[in-house]
Order: sequence, then C-alpha cells, then structure tokens
Amino acid sequence: MTRVMDDDSVRSESLPTLDEVARVAGVSRATASRAINGGDKVSQKSRDAVEAAVLALGYAPNPAARSLVTRRTDSVALVVPEPDDRVFSDPFFARTLRGVSRVLGARDLQLVLLLTGPGKEEQRMLRYLRNRHIDGAIVVSHHREDHLSDHLAAMGLPCVFVGRPWTSADKVAYVDTDNIAGGNAATEALVQRGCRRIGTIAGPPDMTAGVDRLLGWRMAMLQARLSDDAVVHGDFTEAGGEAAAEQLLREHPDLDGLAVASDLMALGALRALARAGRRVPDDVAVVGYDDLGVAERTSPPLTTVHAPVGDMADQAARLLLEQLDDGSRPRAMRIVFPPSLVRRASA
Repeated sequence: MTRVMDDDSVRSESLPTLDEVARVAGVSRATASRAINGGDKVSQKSRDAVEAAVLALGYAPNPAARSLVTRRTDSVALVVPEPDDRVFSDPFFARTLRGVSRVLGARDLQLVLLLTGPGKEEQRMLRYLRNRHIDGAIVVSHHREDHLSDHLAAMGLPCVFVGRPWTSADKVAYVDTDNIAGGNAATEALVQRGCRRIGTIAGPPDMTAGVDRLLGWRMAMLQARLSDDAVVHGDFTEAGGEAAAEQLLREHPDLDGLAVASDLMALGALRALARAGRRVPDDVAVVGYDDLGVAERTSPPLTTVHAPVGDMADQAARLLLEQLDDGSRPRAMRIVFPPSLVRRASA
C-alpha cells in the first residue's frame, strides 16, 4: 500500500507540528495546511491566525512532504540557449539574471540557470523541463531553430519569453522592447546628423531582435531615400562587431555613419574604425543599442538606444509568478516596452 507523506511524517517529535499550529490558530488541520501552502478557500481571518501561530511556534513545513501535496518544487528555470562564455561576458545576461533573481527571491523561489546548445544538450534540457523538475521557465536569447516556444507550449509548462518568440507567440507570454522602433531611432539620429552613407552591423538573422532592429534601420533608410546595401550581420559579441566593421569598411570605404545592433558589437566596431584611421564621430558617426553600461565607457562614449532590460526581466518574472499563482498553463500575453535614444559623443 502506498503511503502519502504529510507535513509531520519526517519531523522530529521535538519540533512543532501542523496539528499544534491548527490548535493554536483555532482552525482545522486541513485549513492550516491550505493556509501554509498558499491554497485558496481560506478566509483572511483564518490565514492571519495560522500565520500568527506559525510565528509563535516557530513551525517550518517539511519541504519534501509539502512538494508531494502541492506538486511544486519552488524553483524556476532561467533557460539560456547560448554557450557559457557568451552568457558570462555579455551585460545583457547579467542584467536579466539580476532582475529575475530579485523578483523570485522576494517570493523565496530558487532560480536554476540552464545553459544549453543544440543537439544532446538541448534534448537533455527539454527532458529536464518535461519531467517538471521546476515549476516554470523564463527563456532568453532564443533562436529560430530551437523551437523552444513550441516545446514549452506543448508541455503546458508555465513560461515567459524575454524577446518575441519566433513561433507560438499566440500561446505563450513574452516581454520585449520595440526593436523596430529602436532600430529606426538609431538610424534617424545618424540621418539628422547629416550622414548619407550609413551602414549597419545587424544582429543574428536567427533572432527576432536582430531581424527587427534591421527592419527599423531599413525603414529609416527608405524614409531618407538612402541606399540600404551596407549590411553585415554580427553575433552580438565584441569580436563579431569588430570583424563586421572591418568588412563594411572594405566593401563601403565611403561609410560616414554606422548603426550597430548592440553596444558590445559597437565596441568592436570602434576598435576597427580606430585601426583604420577613421575618427569617431568626425569621419564616421556610430550609434549602438542596449545601453547596459558598456556605452558609457567607450572612447568616445557611445550614443545608443536604451532597451529597458531590467524592467523586462522584472516583468517577465512577475508574469511567470501570475501563472504559478493561478495554476494556469502557458498563456498568450505580450508586454512591449518603448526604447529611447541616449545621446553621447559618438554621434
């Protein structure tokens, strides 16, 4: 016969029990259990009485027993389909991790970081999520080929994406910044400065942020009736930006403006421009994207598009908590933050 553990089954007799909490609070054992485990159908008066009894007795629920009752692990995964060297060197991930951790920590939830690449690593991660070792997932930096939004929607796992997912956007929640508007604003700043041969270092074409920022650049170039042929894709890294800038300078030596889809890539581009003897902003004006601290430390300081990454991470965590609190499956919800241009000396 299978025996279901309760809150007292693995507790030393010397510690206060759930029965004692119920007696001191003047409620039934079932009501005390529901109040402690966050259940509904408990009046505020009873909930207050149970909380007072818990504090007075020093009662602490047994986590293993509680998880059997609530089917909750009290942990949330932050899924990052990127190599670890990029995750630990890019300020975007540090800001996201800090924002998510702060919100979850206030609710006493454990954050589990899942870094994964394609192939066996991805399958292992999906198996981990499918087996419900965590209560929900926040996904950042996803790519077209990983199909994570489809997988998580099919699992019925509560989840939120930071950045618009490629597919299943009508089935999962996501937060984003308006990358089209941001790419447009970066380019318009160069046009207003008087630049007429404006190139761009675009983000990866398998990421929605890269595609949308490039679209914003093209829209601004079309509006200004300027050629939009000076495009090289980077990988959102400093080295990638440097290599892309070198290619642009070889193919378009008359470049006088450069819109870069991330500040890290812009940092690499500034290095390439300096090596080529091109002064910034006198010869080539440069605008980056993100405003996560890197832009303030470049030489010259970088004009950039501010993406509210901290606010996005905070909102993503809160949206996930809403799903966990009401026990819902993944649900479609979209929150898009407006970007803003921060002017500094590079443009």
